[in-house]
This record gives sequence, structure tokens and C-alpha cells, in this order.
Amino acid sequence: MGNKLDIDFVVSTGDNFYGNGIKGVNDPAFLESFSNIYTAKSLQKQWYSDTTPFINDYYKDSKHTYDWRGVSPRHIYLKNLLKDFKAALVKSNARWKIVVGHHAIRSIGHHGDTPELVKHLIPILKANNVDIYMNGHDHCLQHICSKDSPLQYLTSGAGSKAWRGDVKESHSDYVKFFYDGQGFMSVQMTEIDAKFAFYNVYGENIHHWKVSKSRSMHSSA
Repeated sequence: MGNKLDIDFVVSTGDNFYGNGIKGVNDPAFLESFSNIYTAKSLQKQWYSDTTPFINDYYKDSKHTYDWRGVSPRHIYLKNLLKDFKAALVKSNARWKIVVGHHAIRSIGHHGDTPELVKHLIPILKANNVDIYMNGHDHCLQHICSKDSPLQYLTSGAGSKAWRGDVKESHSDYVKFFYDGQGFMSVQMTEIDAKFAFYNVYGENIHHWKVSKSRSMHSSA
């Protein structure tokens, strides 16, 4: 599929290292869970990974040990992070604004909405005309649209551990698509069009749509 889609880069929205995580840059988990997995020639492109530090449970977790150097005290770190995030969006005059994180803001999957992100991020995203928020975390494929803005929430976390059978019955925003199985998402963009597609594990297109913008809109390279 990488060859067919002629990809330029890969955005990894999911967890790559389960269990106890990694201990350092030479941890064999890099080979076992990443390098030896994504071996196709078409995937030997730039990869981008992201997460979010906003989730309270990680700071309360007594079962695992985390390295919080550089992010403590937490309330000051988060305040500065939100300030920088907002400033970057305000400064940007890009035609398309896409934000990527690990945790879902809106979801009808196993984990559901993330209260911290609903509280902190949605007001900033909507105020700055962000088009798309992409995430992983929930092991499914989802397409949810905001009822009061053009913002769309896309979940692509179906690389493994799918088929949970745990789906919320309703949601405050518009649920356009939900798939509980394994799969992935592709995005193809031009100056005026953005085409999105969800694929199952067999490479079959199971949901797709297009978002367009007027040529008269101001944009920047």
C-alpha cells in the first residue's frame, strides 16, 4: 500500500512500545517493535511520532516509573506548553492546519473522550480554525465532525489490539464513521483539496471523503 499511495512520510499516532516501555536508545524493543516490523521499502521515509503530556492519570500512576525531567513542576510546564501551542497556531497562516496527538479528543471507542484535551485544546483549536485533529490511542478508525465548527477528529489507532467490541452508543458531535477492526489512514493534500481514506488490514478502502478550500483563501508555503 505504501507503494500504491506513493507516501512522502508517515505519522505514527499510536503506542509503539507496550509493557514497561523503553530504557534507552539502545533498548532492543526498538528492533522488536519498530525497526523489524516496518521493513517495507515504501515505509523507509521520514516518520513523525507524537504524544500528549496533558493526561492526569500518567502522573498518578504508581505501577510504572516515568522520567519527568524537564516537565516538572507540571502546572508550570503545561501552562507554558499551552501558551506556545496557541502562539504557534496564531502565528501560522497556513491554508491547512492539522494537529496531531496520541490521545483522542473525541471518541466513541474504548477510551472515549479525553476530558483534559476537551478542556484545554478544543477552545484553542476552534479559535484558530484548525481543520483536523488526528490521534491514535483508541484501537480503531473513527471520523467525528464538530457540530459547531469545521474541526474534524480522526482516530487512526488500529495497528493492533483491535476488535475490542467496546463502543459508546452516542456522542455530542457527529459520528461519520467507526470501525472496530485493524487498519490505517491515508491523507493526500493539495493547496485546495485534502483527501482522507481509511483502509482495513487487507488494504480495502472502507471510508473516504474530501475537504476543499477556495483558491482565494490566503495561504503560505
